[in-house]
Parts: sequence; structure tokens; C-alpha cells
Amino acid sequence: MKYYRVKYYRTIIWGMSLLWLTGCALTTAGSQNRQTFALPHPQTNMAVALGDGPQGPTLYGFNGLGSAKDWTSVNHHAFACPIKARLCHQLPDVPVAEGRLASVAVRLGQKIYLFGGYSVAADGSEVSTRDVLMFDPQTGQWLLRAPMPVPVDDAVALAYQDRYIYLVSGWHDKGNVKRVQLYDAKINRWSRATDFPGIPVFGHGGGIVGNRFIIADGVAVIGHKNGRRQFGIVSDVWQGIIDEQDPTIIAWRSLPAHPGPALYRPGVMGDAIREQIIFAGGTDNPYNFDGIGYDGVPSHPVGGVFAYDLATEGWVTFDLPPLGVMDHRGLLKHDEDYFLMGGMNDRLQVSDGIVRFTLPPKSGLIE
Repeated sequence: MKYYRVKYYRTIIWGMSLLWLTGCALTTAGSQNRQTFALPHPQTNMAVALGDGPQGPTLYGFNGLGSAKDWTSVNHHAFACPIKARLCHQLPDVPVAEGRLASVAVRLGQKIYLFGGYSVAADGSEVSTRDVLMFDPQTGQWLLRAPMPVPVDDAVALAYQDRYIYLVSGWHDKGNVKRVQLYDAKINRWSRATDFPGIPVFGHGGGIVGNRFIIADGVAVIGHKNGRRQFGIVSDVWQGIIDEQDPTIIAWRSLPAHPGPALYRPGVMGDAIREQIIFAGGTDNPYNFDGIGYDGVPSHPVGGVFAYDLATEGWVTFDLPPLGVMDHRGLLKHDEDYFLMGGMNDRLQVSDGIVRFTLPPKSGLIE
């Protein structure tokens, strides 16, 4: 289902002087290797997580979209890619009734939790799903958990204290929600945390380190034209600080926009070692699921790699070759390597590739 879209974002003027004025930093180059290993077949829009499988640290991908990029290729496949073996294999399908898009996964302790997504029918109708499943990487077993109070897809999931998972904003059937839904894995129960204060969005990016997290950009409904919703990309960045005594309380504050254009579906993660929230890939032209923008114009990857540094409270950019990928549900890391699984390339082809890159040490930053 497609709707008209109006795009808006803060203009970013590139140049060293502006980067200095906005508190950004440039870094020396890291490295990138697109020939790491590959999925058994092309897949995009996967929920992803890093887990400890039978063969050690493993990249996992769940649900998503195949090469045809239509409703028939929406699936509930599952993949495991042991990092040491450098060989991916397909697992039994996720035990849900139909394929899902825009699910999100997060590791909590030794388990992986998979949330929601939406199904697509032959007539194009889309329904947000409320399912929550827990996956055990060691045994390959799934366990159904308490469903989401408000089914959302294209949300951000954040793990906290090896007990809690926050779902921030996202799409629910007919519109975005401001809710922050809090799941307590210890007691298998949901509660409601402090609402997201920004414009409700889907396809946004976010990551967490300790009790601080960043939520950036996404797509909002900004009006209607001829009875159809108009979608706009939002350049908005928020920091949330979780109250250490009461996890339902979040103190929010607005942050300056990040370098470059506002992004849709980048890969994002919180890196506790670097004390940074890392953003990679994405596009500035949002779309439903086939890569054609809501404005009818094909989308293209535009996102490089940048980070919000929690120690200096400023943005940092990295001098890396263009990643050339979009349509991601997360960024994963093992040792010094970062991974983006599948996605769509700059020709809008669904990819079976796994992009790997590294970043320079923080001591190499050029202020």
C-alpha cells in the first residue's frame, strides 16, 4: 500500500567549520569488507541480534522480505551466521502464522526476544502483530511470551539491565504511537513508561548504553491529501535517561540533529565500550517495503557511519567508504567488527551480503 509523502529535514551544510561549530568530529578511516560471508538467499528488513549459539557468537536474522519485494515474498524465515565459521545457514521458520515485516529483535541475557512486525495480505492490507517470542540460541527453541499491549511494528527495541526491554514509538495499524512500552522479562509482564516526547514515528533508529539511549529521525504522518496520508521524514533526535530507581520513568531532552540528512531504517546500536551510539546505512527517502518512495521515486542508500558520543555529548563522523545499503532493523558487533545483514543495495536489489566494517579507536579522533 502506497501513500503520498512530503519530505522535510534540517539542512546540513557540510564543511569542517560547521562540524566544529556543532560539536562534531571527523575520524581517521576505519575499514570495510563486503565479502565477509553471505546469507543462504537474499533477505531484507530482518530483525537481527547477536547471540551465543552452538558454534559460538552468531549473527541471527528473523522474518523479512525476499527478492521479489512483494506481498508473496514477505516471510518468517530465520538465519544463523556463526562468525567464526563464516558460514550462514537457514533455521526452521519463526513459529508464527504468516510472514512479518518490520519486526525487531534484541538480546537480553542469553536469550533473544522478537517483537511484532506487520503482515501483508494479497490486497495490500497491513496488520500490526502483537506476538512476542523468546528464542534460545543454544537449543533453537522458541517460547511465546506476553503479547504487546499495543501491537507495533517499525519500532525501536532497547535492552536494559538484562531484565527490561523498551519499545519506543512505532506504527500501529493506522498511525504512529507515542507510547514507550516496557517489558519485564523476569516476570513476563508489560507496563507503560514515560511517553516519547517527539513526533510519533516509524522506521527510526536508536541505541542504548547503560541507562542512556538515543532515538533519531523516522517517518511521521504529516497530513492528508485527497483522503490519503502524507508521510514525511523527521529530523529529530532525543536522549532518554532511565531513572535508576524506577524503570518506568524516562527523562527526555532534545539533542542537535546528527550530521547528514535525516534517516529512515538505518542500522543502530549502543556500543558500551566506546560509550557511543553508532548509526550505519539507511536512506533519506522513506518507502513502504519495496524500496520505491512514498513519492514514487526510487530510494537509495545515503547513510555513512556516525555516532553520538555520550562522554563528550557530541556527534562524531567516520571517514569510511559508502556502505551502500539500507532497510535494516539493527546493527550488530562482535569484537571490533560491526555487521549489517542483508538489506537493499543502491540498485534496490535485495542482498544476501553481510557488510562488515571497523572503526578507529577513540584515541584516533580528530577534534
